[in-house]
Amino acid sequence: MKLALIVNPTASAVSRRSRVLIEKMLGAKHELTVHETSRQHHATRFAHRSMKEGFDVVLTLGGDGTVNEAANGLVGSLSCALAPLPGGSTNVFARAIGYPNNAVQATRVFLDALDGGEPELAGVGTANDRAFLFHVGAGFDAAVVQRVEQRSPLKRYAGHPWFIASSLATLASGEAGRIRFDVRTDDGRVVRGAQMVVALNVNPYTFLGNRPIDLAPEANLQTPLSVVALTSLSVRRLLPAATAALRQDQAGLPNRGATRHWPLVHGVTIRSATPFPYQVDGEPNSPVTELRIEHMPEALRIVVPY
Repeated sequence: MKLALIVNPTASAVSRRSRVLIEKMLGAKHELTVHETSRQHHATRFAHRSMKEGFDVVLTLGGDGTVNEAANGLVGSLSCALAPLPGGSTNVFARAIGYPNNAVQATRVFLDALDGGEPELAGVGTANDRAFLFHVGAGFDAAVVQRVEQRSPLKRYAGHPWFIASSLATLASGEAGRIRFDVRTDDGRVVRGAQMVVALNVNPYTFLGNRPIDLAPEANLQTPLSVVALTSLSVRRLLPAATAALRQDQAGLPNRGATRHWPLVHGVTIRSATPFPYQVDGEPNSPVTELRIEHMPEALRIVVPY
């Protein structure tokens, strides 16, 4: 098979040694071409070109941002599949679909999956026409992501403690409390004055170390989106939600009080009179007053561990 490997050399877990091993493993049985990103949206162009040139699979070695860019270069065309190798700090998507959080081990799993069967047809979400693989968030979680990215070297070296510190700092600043928007699904479900909304294409929402944070256990690559909305970010409201998300019983969040948990959502619109922040697969975007989120079934082929 013809494989294209897109490498983000600045990703936190990408090393020269791991790259050499991975390239040797992939090239032993398949025709391999390697691309190295050097700027934003580079992976999108590499992935789209690889699809046009008849490659069978595009692999990414980087974080979730690199995987998202590659997916946006492939979505809508089913001739070329996508496979994520974990090279970032969290690697939500790769881990959510079953890859180990070690790039060399994940390469072995990928090669086994490639030998074992066909890539899986998968749905993706779109946020203002940009595809996402695992989730899009508006409000509080997007404000946290923005704060994290403002000091990206700390994200690289401090990892999850920096995310936790950024979450606490965002809460303490009162910034998130000033964000309010209305949420309406296409089938008529409504939340007024939400402060945080997450639309999930897969579960978990993210990982805290090795522990998954489960907001919508029902979400997977074959279902429509699941939407979770919070109308209060007070400690009294957040603590029960956080406790439920960290449970291991796969119950998900309760659909009551300040929390709304809606499965099987095909489309949702978020509107506010003032601009609000949003993030796509962990990457911050410029604030908007309206965010249109939709589900695209069978939009991409993904090499999933079996």
